[in-house]
Amino acid sequence: MSDAEIRMVESHSPPARPGDPTAAAFFDVDNTIVRGASIFHLAKGLYHRGFLTPRDICRFALQQGRFLALGEHPHALAEVQTRALAFIAGRSVAEMRTIGEEVFEDILANKIWPGTLALARMHEDAGQRVWLVTATPIEIAEVIAQRLALTGALGTIPEHVDGRYTGQLVGAPMHGEAKADAVAALAQREGLSLRRCAAYSDSANDIPLLSLVGHPVAINPDGRLRAHARANGWQVHDYRTTRRAAKIGLPAAGAGVLAGFAAGALLANKRQDKLPEPPSAGCPRRASELTGTNGQKKTDRR
Repeated sequence: MSDAEIRMVESHSPPARPGDPTAAAFFDVDNTIVRGASIFHLAKGLYHRGFLTPRDICRFALQQGRFLALGEHPHALAEVQTRALAFIAGRSVAEMRTIGEEVFEDILANKIWPGTLALARMHEDAGQRVWLVTATPIEIAEVIAQRLALTGALGTIPEHVDGRYTGQLVGAPMHGEAKADAVAALAQREGLSLRRCAAYSDSANDIPLLSLVGHPVAINPDGRLRAHARANGWQVHDYRTTRRAAKIGLPAAGAGVLAGFAAGALLANKRQDKLPEPPSAGCPRRASELTGTNGQKKTDRR
């Protein structure tokens, strides 16, 4: 895998020599760090800014619901990918980045799982670097990494030349085996010992990534991942309410890939060896963006 395919964003000038340079943590985004699909939150933000019509957002929601209920199908993935890439061809990368920043402030900052963010902070406090690994387009993944003050992000990369999208991808979507390949390449480049690294995800589609590291952890897992984690002695942490946890049987990661391409199209068309003990779900360290002025955790009002 080329350097372009594992392109990262280095946020907040992290130390050139981390305190624990051979260990790192890798976090999936959707339903692991962010409640729901980050790209769907982006679509909602676009709708509220007048970029999408009610028909657009309803079609998008119905499509995502179908993927969540039925799971991923290779032919459907290829069809959505082709259509979405055609829509974004010729559009500005800067436009997506700007909107991504605004949507994080307005929506995503209030959708972060405090317990998962606290785990990321514990890795940082141990001198380890923390990357996001997600099917979300890299421009959006970079915004989330920067705003959460993480080391960087690995995401699906739409090709662009002279600041505009070409309508092609650089490599494959960051999904399934591609995540494991990207992390393995990054580990080799950065001198990481995968045996000492940790990975966190909610989806059985990320079992290749979780199996790659010495410390796999299931966060808010779907049914398949929960069963696999139990069978293999992996840690499991569920930060959802009982009502949400009852829905764990729905496959989600496939929907994240397809929704990512769909939202991109809508936008363009409209404009050391021991893993730290996990903290409680409501106690994120240095997560001021998740608390009110009285120190109470913000609630997710729907």
